[in-house]
Amino acid sequence: MRKMKYCVVVPVYNSETHVSDVINDVLQYTQDIIVVNDGSTDATLQVVSRFVGIDVVSYSQNRGKGYAISKGFDRALTQGFTHTVTIDADGQHKACDIPKLVETASRHEDALIIGSRHFGNPFMPQGNRFANRFSNFWFRLQTGIRLPDTQTGFRLYPLLKMGKMRPFTRRYEAELELLVRAAWRNIELITTTIDVYYPPADERISHFRKGRDFIRISLLNTVLCIIALSYGYPSMFVRKLWKKFSRTS
Repeated sequence: MRKMKYCVVVPVYNSETHVSDVINDVLQYTQDIIVVNDGSTDATLQVVSRFVGIDVVSYSQNRGKGYAISKGFDRALTQGFTHTVTIDADGQHKACDIPKLVETASRHEDALIIGSRHFGNPFMPQGNRFANRFSNFWFRLQTGIRLPDTQTGFRLYPLLKMGKMRPFTRRYEAELELLVRAAWRNIELITTTIDVYYPPADERISHFRKGRDFIRISLLNTVLCIIALSYGYPSMFVRKLWKKFSRTS
C-alpha cells in the first residue's frame, strides 16, 4: 500500500478579508498548503504572500473555481502529493475537520471523501438548502447514487485514482461535475459530517451569480443526464463487471 501524502488546496478570489484566517486555521494541521489565486483584483495576493512557505499559484484573469481547482490538482501532483483537500476561502469551513477527512481517506485511499454539512443548522440560508436539494436530485438521476450533500466544497480527492480527471466546466458547477464523473468511474464516494460557520448576512462573501451560474448548472445537469444514458451508466456497469471478474480470476 502506497503511503498517503496530502496537501490542502485553497482556491481564492477577492478574499482579502478572510484568507489570512483560513490559512492560519489550516496551518494548525498541515504546512502543505497550495493557494490558487484566481485573478483577484483586491489585496488577496498580497495577504497570501505574507505567509512564508505557502505554495502560491497565481494568474491575472479570473477563470472560475473549477479552473482554480484544476490548477491546484496539477501543482499538488507535481509536488508528489497523492491526495488533496479542498477548502473554501470564505471562512465557513473549519480546518479542525481536516483530520476527519484524512482519517477516513487513510482507510479508503481510492475514495473521494465528501464533507457533508449539517442541514439542521438554523443559521444555514434557505437558498443553500434549496440548491443542495436541487443538486442532490440531479446527481441521483445521473448516477443512481444518493448523497446528502453534493454542493459542499470541503472534500478530499484521491489524485492518483483520478489520474487526469479535471473539470471541463470552469465555475461552481465544476464540483458537481467531478462528483458525477467520479461516480461513473466507480470511484467510491464516502461522506463524513463537518461543521460549517454561517456568518451574518451582511458579512457573507459569495461570488455566486444567481442568474448566470444557475443557468450554467442547469445546462450542465441537462448534458450530464444525456451522457449518463450513453456513457455513464454503461461505464459503471462494465467497470463493476470487470472488478468482479478480476476478483474471481
